[in-house]
Amino acid sequence: MKKNIMKRKAAIEALKLVSDGMVLGLGSGTTINIFLKLLYEKIKREELDIYFIPTSTDVETALLNYDLNIVTLNEYPEPSIAIDGADAVTKTLDLIKGGGGALTREKIVDYSSKEYYIIVDETKIFDNLYKHFIPLEVLPFAWKRVLKDLKEMFNVSGNLRICGKGKLGPVITDNGNYIIDIYYNNKTDPSSLEIELNIIPGILENGIFSRKKPKKIIVGSLKKTYTIE
Repeated sequence: MKKNIMKRKAAIEALKLVSDGMVLGLGSGTTINIFLKLLYEKIKREELDIYFIPTSTDVETALLNYDLNIVTLNEYPEPSIAIDGADAVTKTLDLIKGGGGALTREKIVDYSSKEYYIIVDETKIFDNLYKHFIPLEVLPFAWKRVLKDLKEMFNVSGNLRICGKGKLGPVITDNGNYIIDIYYNNKTDPSSLEIELNIIPGILENGIFSRKKPKKIIVGSLKKTYTIE
């Protein structure tokens, strides 16, 4: 309950970023779900025209249920802004995303936008990015090879993410790939590691967002809402 209050506070603050006629890249996750519900109410109340680029089938389904305007990145290669959540953030504006498995589409849309913003509750703030696991989206036929290369190149082990209740087997992304989660305890600069991980054949994308940092991170807490920028 307390986390939902904090998420809602961050979402309310993020509503100020949205204006009539914009193309909005929309991320995924529980905080974004709260934001979208509030934004839908604002759109109807103020009769706004907003065009959405979804980053997952989950958020696309929500947009369809709200009967909102959906467009593609091919139609609008540079969205006005993107608003997204995160699994871990630091005060240096480095992020880890991918807990929900949508990291590749999220990174493409976020990095393509003129600027992007992150909304989180304060439990997502870490002093060290590497205290959180790093998700990797990998091609299914090469996941064992990727694990071998991770061990040889970075001395880290990873685990194939397995589905929870209701489904057996590996988690499948919207792109038809697998997710490997790794812990990396080195002090490598996140922007360098973001590039280096993608050198391994079979890794489509990783969950470090550091090469292009968000314009600001909006943080909801029980006492107040504040920003990191």
